[in-house]
Amino acid sequence: MPVETHGGQTGETMKTTLKKFACGLAATLLLGAGLAKAQSDYPNRVIHFVVGFAAGGGNDLFARLVVQKFQQNTGWNAIIENKVGAGGRLSSEFVAKQPADGYTVLVGATGQMSIAAAIYPNLGYHPTKSFIPLNMIASFPLVLVVPLDHPAKNVAELVAWAKANPDKSNYGTSSPAFTIASELLKLKTGMPGVAIPYKSSNESNLSVLAGQTLFTISDGPPAIPLVTGGKTRALAVTGSERSPELPNVPSMAEAGFPEVNTQLWSGFFVPTGTPDAIVAKLTAELAKALADAGVRESLAKMAVKPGGPTGAEFGKYIDADIKTFSDVVQAAKLTFQ
Repeated sequence: MPVETHGGQTGETMKTTLKKFACGLAATLLLGAGLAKAQSDYPNRVIHFVVGFAAGGGNDLFARLVVQKFQQNTGWNAIIENKVGAGGRLSSEFVAKQPADGYTVLVGATGQMSIAAAIYPNLGYHPTKSFIPLNMIASFPLVLVVPLDHPAKNVAELVAWAKANPDKSNYGTSSPAFTIASELLKLKTGMPGVAIPYKSSNESNLSVLAGQTLFTISDGPPAIPLVTGGKTRALAVTGSERSPELPNVPSMAEAGFPEVNTQLWSGFFVPTGTPDAIVAKLTAELAKALADAGVRESLAKMAVKPGGPTGAEFGKYIDADIKTFSDVVQAAKLTFQ
């Protein structure tokens, strides 16, 4: 007859329970050891850096520049993959669904991260909930440009002219980022302005050159050559600092409009759940690559400010971005397809 033990269990039942517990504990310890070994061995295969835009574009060039130095410094194998579509959102959705093991890194930009979170209510990911921010690669202001022969010589004069000529006040834009920046200027100054869509920021700048639009606020690469070549006039750059590429052009803060502070950026991200040890290792090595004098010089030549916040501070920066962009979208009653 089986002997009962405390709690009503028989001796045989207790043995079975203890055996199951021991097996479970052993499995847990083995799994923990396996995870620890995987983290200590990281990386033991190729790291994929996923860019959401075509080869040759700004974010692609940023990634290739930094990842090349990253490989040289570490000896690790890494490749760039271009997954193009939906303004970069396709690549973000792809990386968010990958294993959180440090072998898939997103090269994310403002448009597909902060701005997408502010304008698309059904976005399939969130920049700081679906991802762990690693390092900002670079940031850059936008440039407010008008026709060379326009009477406005500064932002205040442009605002006054637009208010006096509302039927002639329009602006060229080729993306939500530029639309939001332009609408923010309107909200902070009270000036009117109708958006005229273009396929690229280069076309937007050419529309100003041709006198088809009153102004455009765009990224530097298409705007700066026209300004320095005496084809158009830059009235300000967004934010509180002047652009090294346009040293004689005031910042929006200097022009009297400090709240017109739109900055775009690019950075590295991994899926949420990636082990802390791997996050720390990636962040440190990417920081070393970004600190390289040659990398910083090459980035600066692309009219961007190298480096920026990392980790939690980068995450706070992005969350603040989302709040700012969301406020503009709501105040200006903007809708995007």
